[in-house]
Amino acid sequence: MSTDEKFENSKDKLGGQAKEGLGKLTGDKETQAEGQAQQGKADAKDKLQDARDTAKGALDGLRGQDKKD
Repeated sequence: MSTDEKFENSKDKLGGQAKEGLGKLTGDKETQAEGQAQQGKADAKDKLQDARDTAKGALDGLRGQDKKD
């Protein structure tokens, strides 16, 4: 996963946490739910990218393209 992708996902998680906290503080269930959804979306992106990276690494290993020195 690239640094930019990690940064964007972290930013989305933090934004979701802030939105959820604001919703809890003000009693706004909709804002709270939006924050939880934003965090879930960022987590899903992380897991998908990790799976892609794992599959790419396995494929590279099978092709003999390991970059281990």
